Amino acid sequence: MKALTLAMGLTALPLAAQEISMTDQTAPHPYADVWVTEDGHVRHELLPNGRYVEARGNRERAYQGRYEVTGDHIEYWDDTGFTADGDFVDGVLYHGGMVLHRK
Repeated sequence: MKALTLAMGLTALPLAAQEISMTDQTAPHPYADVWVTEDGHVRHELLPNGRYVEARGNRERAYQGRYEVTGDHIEYWDDTGFTADGDFVDGVLYHGGMVLHRK
């Protein structure tokens, strides 16, 4: 695996290595699945490796990034730097004013 050394001695790993590393650190949780709004317009696919893909309408990969679940709370870090969060309550995901149900 090839790493890039940055100024100040920091090392950047290739994206694939970062994903493998994240997989090793992400504990399994019961929420890895596809979550959709009632109208089906917004879909979150929470992958077991700590990554997510958000689809909106016809845009299958509108957003993607990593996430972490702590208890019933979820934190999102989009690959573009955007952050968001949500909560699972009684089998429903409440996120950014949206209500998503397991598909």
